[in-house]
Parts: sequence; C-alpha cells; structure tokens
Amino acid sequence: MTELHPIDLAIILAYVVSTVAIGFWISKRASKNLRSYFLGGNTIPWYLLGLSNASGMFDISGTMLMVYWLFVYGMKSVWIPWMWPVFNQIVLMVYLSVWLRRSGVVTGADWIRFRFGDGRGAQAAHLIVVLFALVNVVGFLAYGFIGIGKFAATFIPIALASDPATNASLWGLLITAITTVYVVKGGMFSVVFTEVLQFAFMTVACVGVGLIAMQQVTPEMIDAATPNGWRDLWFGWRLDLDWDGLVDQANAKISGDGWSLFSLFVGLALFKGALASMAGPPPNYDMQRVLSARTPREAALMSGVVSLVLLVPRYMLITGLTVLALAFFTDELDAMGGGIDFELILPFAMREFVPVGLFGLLVAALLAAFMSTYAATVNAAPAYVVNDIYKRYFNPEASDKTYVRLSYATSVVVVLAGTAFGFVIEELKDIVNWIVGALYGGYIAANLLKWHWWRFNGWGYFWGMASGIASALVIASVVQANPQLGGFETNLALFPVTLGVSLFGAVAGSLLTPPDDRAVLEAFYFRVRPWGWWGPIADAVRQEHPEAAPNGDLPRDIVNVAVGIAWQTALTAAGVYLVLQDYRSLAIALGVILTTSIILKFNWYDLLENYPSGVTDPEAAAS
Repeated sequence: MTELHPIDLAIILAYVVSTVAIGFWISKRASKNLRSYFLGGNTIPWYLLGLSNASGMFDISGTMLMVYWLFVYGMKSVWIPWMWPVFNQIVLMVYLSVWLRRSGVVTGADWIRFRFGDGRGAQAAHLIVVLFALVNVVGFLAYGFIGIGKFAATFIPIALASDPATNASLWGLLITAITTVYVVKGGMFSVVFTEVLQFAFMTVACVGVGLIAMQQVTPEMIDAATPNGWRDLWFGWRLDLDWDGLVDQANAKISGDGWSLFSLFVGLALFKGALASMAGPPPNYDMQRVLSARTPREAALMSGVVSLVLLVPRYMLITGLTVLALAFFTDELDAMGGGIDFELILPFAMREFVPVGLFGLLVAALLAAFMSTYAATVNAAPAYVVNDIYKRYFNPEASDKTYVRLSYATSVVVVLAGTAFGFVIEELKDIVNWIVGALYGGYIAANLLKWHWWRFNGWGYFWGMASGIASALVIASVVQANPQLGGFETNLALFPVTLGVSLFGAVAGSLLTPPDDRAVLEAFYFRVRPWGWWGPIADAVRQEHPEAAPNGDLPRDIVNVAVGIAWQTALTAAGVYLVLQDYRSLAIALGVILTTSIILKFNWYDLLENYPSGVTDPEAAAS
C-alpha cells in the first residue's frame, strides 16, 4: 500500500467530487426522453464525442497489458493490438460510421429492425443481438470491477478490510457505486462531459510521466537493459528477441504467449481484424457514440479524432513506465523467477519516480480511465433493456419519464450483475479471453454480411450469431481447460474455424428461409447506400428514385483504410519514439503522419457527405 501526500489526496478527492457533481448538474437535460438519455439528444458536437470515446478506451488493465508488451517485445509491440483490432476506428472513420449513423436509430438492436424488418426472423435476430449486448456489458463490467479493485487497494492508503483480496473487492464496490451514481443520473450527457474532464486529467498525467522518464533514463541505459532488435519496429518470420542474461523469464513469457512466429501472428491478427472492423462495432459504448453524433459526417469525424488525441499521450505513459522499469526495476523482476509479475511495473514506477502533485494527478487519471470505460459500458446497457425489450414488447405507450426511470433501475441491476460476476472471476485474463475469444469470435460473419448482401435475412443473422458464438465458446472452454494450449494465440489461430462455422450458419439460415420484406430492404439501401451485392434491390430503388446512384466508393475506401492504418500506426510509434529519445525514428514517424494526413485530407475529409444521392435529410430518407 502506497502512502498518499495530502496534496495528492486532495487532487483525487477533487476529481471524484467534480465527476459526480457534473452528473447531477446535467441530469435534467438527460431526463427529457430516451433519445436524450441514451444519445444526448443528438446535440453533442463530434469533437466532444471523440474525446469521450478516447477516454472510454483508456482502461487501466489494457494500459498495463501494453506496458508488459512493450517491455518484453519492444517496438514490435506496436503491432500486437491489431488482434483487438485497434484499427477498427479507421474503418469507422473512413466509411462505416457514416453508414451506421444514417440509420437514425437509438441502439444496435434498433438497427436490426431497421435492416431486417419485423418478421419472425427479424425478431429472432433482434433478441440475439440484445442478449449479446447484455452479456457483453456484464462481462466488461466484471473485467473493470476486478481491475479497479486491485488498483485502488494498491494506491489508496486506507484498508477497508484486513484481508488483501477482500480489501480490493470492497474498494471495487465503492468506486463502482460512485461511478454508477453519476452515470445513472445523467445518461449520455453525463458520460460525455465527465469523460472529457477525465481525458484532460489523463493527458496531463501521461505527458508528465513521459517527460519524467526522458529526464531519468538515457537511450544508452535502455540499450544496456534490452536485447538486440528491441528497438526495431519491423520484423521477420520469427521474433528473434533473446532476453538471456537480462530478464531470463521474459523468454518464458514470449514462449507462453505463442508469438515467436511473429509474421504468422501479425498476419492472422490483420485477417481477423480486417473482418471484425468491417463487421462494425459491437452493440456497446462505441456504437452508442456513433449513433449520438449530430450527423453522419460528424460521426466519421468523431471516429477519426479518437486516434488523433488518444495514441500519443497514452503511449507516452506506457513507454515512460516501461523505460523506468527497464532502467531501475529489471533486477527485482528477474529475482522473481517463475513468479515474475509485470503488473508491478506501474506501482514501482509511480512510487519511485512520480513527484507529489503529479502522483495524485496520475492516480486520479487512472481512476478516470476506469470510470470512463465503466461509465460508457453502463450507459449502453439500459438502452437495450428499455428501448428494445420493454418499450417494444411490453409497454410501447409509456411516458418518457417511465422509460428514463426504468433506465435508472436497469443500470443498477446490470452493475450488480457485473460486480457479482467479478467476485467469482479470479484472473483478468480469463474474462478477456472469454470476451475476445468467445463473444467477438461469433460476432463477425453475421455482422459483416448484414452490410453487403441483400439476400442475407433475419434468420441468417440469428443462426450466424448463434453458431458462431457456440463454436467460439467451445474453443474458449477447451483452451481454458488446457492451459498448455495457450490463450489469445490459440483463439486467434482457431479463428478461421469459428468464422467458417458462423459463415455456414449465416448463409444456410438465409438461403433456407424466404428473403426479407423488399420494402424494408429498399428503404435500408436507399438511406444507407452500402457497397456490396445489392443488385436487385439497387435496381428497384433506381426505378423509384432515378437519382439514387449506387455506391462506387469501394476502391477509394480500401485505399483510405490502408492509408489510415499507416497513419494510426505512425501516431502510436511517435509516442514511443519520443520517450525513447530516438529522434531519427520520430522524424520518420512524423513524416508518415504528415504524408498520410495530406492524403486523407483530399481523399477522405473533403469527400465526406451526410446522405447519399437522392437523400437530402433524415425526414426525406425515412419517407
């Protein structure tokens, strides 16, 4: 447990009080109706939504995982987040946010009705996406509860219980309760405005840690503590990093991760990541931000600003913590032997090197990282219960006040479920593997086809999701029961199996059942105008609307996604190179950022449009 200086404690308390106060202050704006509560009434500017979304992606556990990756894998760790995939924000930026926002719906399940109609197949698709969303939310809440409990027990010098595990759980309960109060009270308005405040805290703290590391650690000290090739961004077939004589257990970690054949790993991550990105965001806080934008064009700008504002400061923090550990903590880590724990890097670096004032700011920033992710996840849950179940099936004529009050209650119930789940999950990696491997493994095929194939119907969506999630759960269970198989890398290697099963279920489910209502398909195509296999529907739409030209942007979108991924990767590398004081490589990264930014300015930004030809506004689109 770390002792807190009164100044640091005052900063932390000021932060907590201010976030709760904001939630209550703006609660009246959020309580008008469901669209105000869940989407901020579509009145929040894109840059605030972008800062909010960036804040929500800055979680403690993910950041510490990246510190471990950078410590062990060096510059090659820049490629590892592709397996999530981090570049889904680029696909959203280039075209998918525009398509999604054109729907004008409130939730992802609402979008299913917009795409598939109200038939039995559409109802089955609607119910499975609601179930997916709620399980996803509960899983992420459990993940957050575990992480914040361990963090608070380490850095807040007040023991709520004598047993360390109980103390961590009680702190998790307390911080979860505080976060829930301002989210439940203020809805999307509260989430966005508190997250903008949180992002300011995080950015100052991240830059401060990076600057401290640059003052304390020279490039020569880093070179002495790392193996040959650690600074190299590019890679061959094999990883070829040998930690013998430096931190011997790092070699065991590399072997355990299963990424020694690094080219194969990156290739699989790119394959899965590209398909996952094209499928669109799952029904969580990322989708809610897109739907909250004022216009489709602003939805794209919101997705683009996330990478711009998030990556450099976040990687300054990650790299700062890593180089401080490399220079001053390797002996302690090596002495741990087989029990080496890279999560100790954060408390060590903060305890030894972060001065009073900045220490409180950093603790507040890491609390903010948890609270923003948690808040965004909680805000997504009641939208599905209230809008997609209660309003649709039980009480479609209730007052707005009734819906908002039920949203309060739903948020509390979901938080309790996530917290209870967190109590029975001992390891963060268990729940991460479950969410990434099982849930998202089954999500991709059905959600990719929904954009690009007119014959894909509600039953196809249901069977594609059901078969994909079932096969992914089997794989995740086998991996969990057989630790020798590995974790992430096995799920990744077996991804083609899950994809094949899900794709078969989706195609068979569609072709063995009647097509969806043509009027529904034509309304969807006219308003959204995706590219893909829409021939018969596109022809029918043009007969009624001769000005409704098909989407011919596929080649330009592919180029912009490739350029955008290079832009995003260069932003990541720039944050690392700055703290490593590798100014030659930093200059190259900045050159790539400038070049790709110019290309995107003329080939993406200048060509963004709200609605396609023939659709002039949402009212016209709906007609």
